Amino acid sequence: MRYSISVPNFGEFADPRAFAELARRAEAAGWDAVWVWDHVVHERRRQRVVADPWILLAAAGLATERVLLGPMVTPLGRRRPGKLAREVTTLDHLTGGRIVLGVGLGAPIEDEFGRFGEPTAPRVIAERLDESLDALTLLWTGEPVTYKGKHVTLDDVVFRPTPVQRPRVPVWVAGRWPNRAPMRRAARWDGVTPLFPGDERGTPPEASEVREMVDLLASHRADLDRAGAPFDVVVGGTSPAGREGADLVAPLAEAGGTWWDERIPLAGPDLERLDPMLSRVDEGPPRG
Repeated sequence: MRYSISVPNFGEFADPRAFAELARRAEAAGWDAVWVWDHVVHERRRQRVVADPWILLAAAGLATERVLLGPMVTPLGRRRPGKLAREVTTLDHLTGGRIVLGVGLGAPIEDEFGRFGEPTAPRVIAERLDESLDALTLLWTGEPVTYKGKHVTLDDVVFRPTPVQRPRVPVWVAGRWPNRAPMRRAARWDGVTPLFPGDERGTPPEASEVREMVDLLASHRADLDRAGAPFDVVVGGTSPAGREGADLVAPLAEAGGTWWDERIPLAGPDLERLDPMLSRVDEGPPRG
């Protein structure tokens, strides 16, 4: 099991210097990765202070040497693949190959898509997500590529430099369990970052839920002839430090989880506050 922290790109985390310091302290305390959300307004009615996640990640990349970094998750349905491919590649070079690309549909749809003139039909958003992933993979080959989808077009494009990581940056796909469509999508790529019931309260999933999901993904990957390829399974919530935390995480690892992701409860009072997460980060991951 490896250990990450995940924070929003708004509130007190929106200060690039503060986010960089959080990442530096996470690395020093033994965490393995730092993830950041990708929102443009989140919930419009709250009028949050929001930062660009790619600037935050660049600041963290310069402040660290070991931890993995990335968006968890970026909604590809409202991104332009050429721009995203360039951002991710530049970060991969900046960090010496420490970027993971987390992707998903995105939410809330009306505030994050509709208010900016983007399509809001879930099926269209899903189509754009899948086509964008195909386009990214082609662009990252460094070879001349042409692609024509319903929503994404590449016309004889050569994209260089390629990412440091080969054949490409790892892609992890988010989805709400027990929905099956995002699990089928995740099986095509390199990892899954599921949301389980209770996630908004920071409650870890049951080991039985994780095992059921892992078995389903394994079946899908076998059908795709990807059974032997590495695949990450992220489970998360809030945890205490030390032995108590290790005892909480151990059954999830036995069920097939490969990452524990420390999260701030979406429904809690500390979602935008830096100090509580700093305190938890300094205690170190929930290992014995």
